[in-house]
Amino acid sequence: MIFRQLFDPVSSTYTYLLADRGEAVLIDPVFEQVRRDAALLCELSLKLLWTLETHVHADHVTGAWMMKSRTGSRIAVSAEGGATCPDRLLQDGDRIEFGGRHLEVRATPGHTSGCVTYVLDDKSMAFTGDCVLIRGCGRTDFQHGSSPKLYRSVHEKIFSLPDECLLYPAHDYRGLTVTSVAEEKAYNPRLGALVGEGDFAGYMQNLKLAHPKQIDVAVPANLECGRPKDGVTNMSDPNWAPLSMSFAGVWEIDPHWVEENRAAITVLDVREPSEFDGPMGHIPGAVLLPLGQLGERAGELSKDKPVVAVCRSGARSAQATKILADAGFAKVANLPGGMLRWRAEGRAAEGGTA
Repeated sequence: MIFRQLFDPVSSTYTYLLADRGEAVLIDPVFEQVRRDAALLCELSLKLLWTLETHVHADHVTGAWMMKSRTGSRIAVSAEGGATCPDRLLQDGDRIEFGGRHLEVRATPGHTSGCVTYVLDDKSMAFTGDCVLIRGCGRTDFQHGSSPKLYRSVHEKIFSLPDECLLYPAHDYRGLTVTSVAEEKAYNPRLGALVGEGDFAGYMQNLKLAHPKQIDVAVPANLECGRPKDGVTNMSDPNWAPLSMSFAGVWEIDPHWVEENRAAITVLDVREPSEFDGPMGHIPGAVLLPLGQLGERAGELSKDKPVVAVCRSGARSAQATKILADAGFAKVANLPGGMLRWRAEGRAAEGGTA
């Protein structure tokens, strides 16, 4: 099974990718990270079946609708959450299947009325949303939250899992990534095994937390599964060429398109002169500007034409796209695989050897 824990630094949200036999599910996707998540799915050759929400979030907008529009995935949320757009409304005890594995849905209300926890089939890991955080828990003072319900949810549905079961929260603000049932029973100051329901209620009543900054935007959007008004989003991909973004965050372009459109773009070769004139040769019409000089000499390039950066393998040229973007170039892409791929595919080159 493939497992990845992904992080959005703005909202401190964790998104989780699980996959088996080429089929994947994505838990708590974030709108601003859709390109990143889609790139990872592509690089790992995975088909996304479902996006799953642990609850209707108040601190970020979900990427569920965008992932559905890009990949054809379906959206699943709790039937108690109030969302109007999902493909599937989840009930306690439901199963989400992917490949030869599945997640069990456990209703764990309390933070909100529609919170759920997803438990992997072998009970080795569970995704608790804001129900259990690492040494903490979600607040209970809005979205139909309830301290008694949260206490019972944790003790009956999560602490009943094996002690060694790993717990993955929806958020952490200190950089912590994972905990376990045994740890939270022993050390969670709000919900540990020795804390009574009355103690917990008193603790939660006196938190005096500020109103969530994004709640007025995030909750209405998440009730629509992250679908922008009129279906219009400002997250449009560049349209000057058929680009794709890598998981590393670099815009990439297919060599065939570059060969067909050389006259309309600037091909920037960032290798050293000895490489440019060496055995691999170079792309006809390419401009040579070594990477080490690019920061100081970027002004020699025109911003009126798109720039495609190339090197031997695609590594240095990926860095070149970052330098050019910082210098104000709006239309920049990397040639993945560099001259190694270009020559291997038999494309036109000047100099070098076959």
